[in-house]
Amino acid sequence: MHDYIKERTLRIGRYIVETKKTVRVIAKEFGVSKSTVHKDLTERLPEIHPELANEVKDVLSHHKAIRHLRGGEATKMKYQLHGNKEPLETEELLTK
Repeated sequence: MHDYIKERTLRIGRYIVETKKTVRVIAKEFGVSKSTVHKDLTERLPEIHPELANEVKDVLSHHKAIRHLRGGEATKMKYQLHGNKEPLETEELLTK
């Protein structure tokens, strides 16, 4: 593994533990893809720094546990931004 990959992996690992930000946000901030961040954290970090990898795993598990809440919140905001339109009910969809 190249040195720059090891360094990036450690920086991302420390950063996610400190900030508790999501993989998507971290990927944007570091200028890499979500897949790269995820691979760095789940595959490369345990080989480089097992203790840090365990801390990162806790953060990622927390994010996974609350992802359904984030999705619901995003949907709620979407409808509030677009004129408080409520989603169509099933009956309304069938009659259209």
